[in-house]
Amino acid sequence: MTSKKQLKARVRARMAKTGESYTAARHHVVGPAAARDGQAADGGWRFTGGRHPSSAAIAAILANQGVDVGEPLVFLAGGGIGAGYILWEFQHDGSRCVVLGFRNQWQYHDRWMAKTLGRLGVPYEEHRTSGTRAASDRLAAELEAGRPCVVLPDRYHAGYWHLRAVMDGHGGHPVVAYRREGDAVLVDDRGRAPIRVPRERFDAARARVGSYRNVLHALGDAKPDEATLAAAALDGLRDCAAHLSAASDSFSLPAWRKWARLLVDTRNAKAWPKVFADRRGLADALLSVWEGAEPVGVDGGNLRDLFADGLDEAAALLDRPALAVLAGRFREIHGLWHDLAETALPSDVPELGRVRELTAALKESVMADGSAGGQEAAQVAKELAVARAAANDVLGAAEDTGALFGALSARVAAVHEAERESIARLVALVT
Repeated sequence: MTSKKQLKARVRARMAKTGESYTAARHHVVGPAAARDGQAADGGWRFTGGRHPSSAAIAAILANQGVDVGEPLVFLAGGGIGAGYILWEFQHDGSRCVVLGFRNQWQYHDRWMAKTLGRLGVPYEEHRTSGTRAASDRLAAELEAGRPCVVLPDRYHAGYWHLRAVMDGHGGHPVVAYRREGDAVLVDDRGRAPIRVPRERFDAARARVGSYRNVLHALGDAKPDEATLAAAALDGLRDCAAHLSAASDSFSLPAWRKWARLLVDTRNAKAWPKVFADRRGLADALLSVWEGAEPVGVDGGNLRDLFADGLDEAAALLDRPALAVLAGRFREIHGLWHDLAETALPSDVPELGRVRELTAALKESVMADGSAGGQEAAQVAKELAVARAAANDVLGAAEDTGALFGALSARVAAVHEAERESIARLVALVT
């Protein structure tokens, strides 16, 4: 029998090697039967795992209501996949970070929640206030009434990811607050164990980012029938088709084409050869590409695999078998994103491989153990900070980045062309 320590080591190794999410890696290590039989719970709350924070949060609450609607269909109802690219440069510490948007309306939490819940026929109340005390009291009242809530805390202030201080105010992702216990809020963040966050810390985390300060969605009892789910799937697919057919090079497919060009351009101020002429922060940027594109990352990766699962469900709901064929193509595109991530952060470079190992270890610790593994997670986070610095030093001494940037550009361009063709096919199937 595999011990807990051996299981953790095997899951972490698989996550680091393949870029898989914790849920997928554990499923492969323990087998599907053991994964099903070993579903975790905390009192009356069942942990259902998940890939993308937003869709997983809604799916978790529905599952705990006894509603049989999985994450792929929730994701599809919200408009499925999106596209977006931003390269941030921070003067105060010299770091550079790539932000990749992979969900429909990835930059608008409230809009996405509204249309997703509306299409699924899930009643909800949205609450937001500038006052920290009022926000805390409202959450307490909802939890006391037995209504789990989707909230959006800043990751640094939430504490359990043990981020560096430079990440203060950089934002977070949706989680489910499902119970109050003493002076703590219990959180489900797609793992298998409760995450206990002190109330004052949680209040501060929710209040930190102005654009979605203290936002809360309390979901009511849902009873969607098959007709509602079919309509939600079709509306979501049409939304996706329209959104990714737009001309925006910031929030639609042309963003990938722009990124491919900036990787090799020599004139644009945001071109990689100019931004990284001094190699400063290059490892941080490449790590953010790997984390962004791979499911091991905190936001669930490129999400093309999740979209493919949703397309399979839609094919049956709508009696449109061609959608299942398209699902196969999006699984291939998921593989293209994996190839891109491997190019960005190859494991055969020792310093980069170490960063991958520690990133996976931190994610596994939070997912598997929740706040009970906080001490170990904190130690891993310290080691990760040291490893990131070492990786930046190694890449900072690199003589030439032309081959790397050229390889990345070619892979991004291949993704763009594959997704452009696939979205054109989707348009033909649903409009």
